[in-house]
Amino acid sequence: MPSIGKPFEILMSVNAQRSLPSLPPRLKRLDFDDADDPDLPKCKRARLSQLSIPALAPCLGSASPTPSSSDDDNSVSRIGPYLLLNPTEANNCYRAIHTHTEQEYICKVFAMKRYSEVIAPYARLPPHPHVGQMAEVIAGDRKAYVLFQRGHGDMHSYVRTCKRLREEEAATLFRQMAQAVAHCHEHGIVLRDLKLRKFVFTNRQRNKLKLENLDDACVLKSEDDSLMDKHGCPAYVGPEILTTKLSYSGKAADVWSLGVVLYTMLVGRYPFQDTEPAALFSKIRRGFYTVPDNISAKAKCLIRCILRRNPSERLTASEILDHPWFTSNFNVTFNSIAGPVTDQLVPDGYREDTDPDL
Repeated sequence: MPSIGKPFEILMSVNAQRSLPSLPPRLKRLDFDDADDPDLPKCKRARLSQLSIPALAPCLGSASPTPSSSDDDNSVSRIGPYLLLNPTEANNCYRAIHTHTEQEYICKVFAMKRYSEVIAPYARLPPHPHVGQMAEVIAGDRKAYVLFQRGHGDMHSYVRTCKRLREEEAATLFRQMAQAVAHCHEHGIVLRDLKLRKFVFTNRQRNKLKLENLDDACVLKSEDDSLMDKHGCPAYVGPEILTTKLSYSGKAADVWSLGVVLYTMLVGRYPFQDTEPAALFSKIRRGFYTVPDNISAKAKCLIRCILRRNPSERLTASEILDHPWFTSNFNVTFNSIAGPVTDQLVPDGYREDTDPDL
């Protein structure tokens, strides 16, 4: 059994559900992550060198200091009542166990100078069943340790395993996603880096979802949701972000990403794909995609009401929830899934964040 390392510097433990001062976060540019899913089969994934991506800022994130009591990868560190276990593949992210309840958490470690940026979206947003909340914050002199309840796998891995979802299941899950985004938009939060991996299951039955965290979210200062920074995952980024040097609607960009999520859940691949980033962005700018015939008419309608090149013509997150697809009689909906078609399946060997393919 690994030994427990020396305690880190601890100043205070903050109940994350308390009202915290709302502070405007500094904008973070494109950051790539690839969190491992312990609940699903592991797949080999290609590790590519840094891509040169036009119109989007390169990854500016640097590796966070690893909280460890020794050079042993199996070492365990104590942070207040929590034991920090081996780090996950994501930067500054660790598995954590509460020593009294033995409940497992995800612990994210931030420099204290980023503390106000991290908590700002949570301070603004009222609790919602489909939006993850900070369970606890432990602050030290130099670092803040933010604890989140652990999920039961993420949607990216789930779709990759299932290949694509039947419409009844997709409607149940996508409705929860849209509710989370609508709640955030209603309270002045633009999420910016929406993608399948951001949504995790809250139960083992995998029929309840939540937005895992509010990383990369932007707190709006007014009703105006105009943003200037080029931020997002390449496969999910909206055409207006690629085609303008001016501001764009952050909420409309979130909705576009929701459309990519819905399409991928139902079809099993991204609506816009290419092995070269420049070619991928060219396809997104044109906004041309096809929907397979095995998708129902109502689902096609919803996809096309979201994935519109003109942001002003897209449904809002709240309007998505009123679409008749969610109340379809799925027992009679044409939803045949024949034998697998190679170009419609979610590839196993690519990283969602750095490659055009899932």
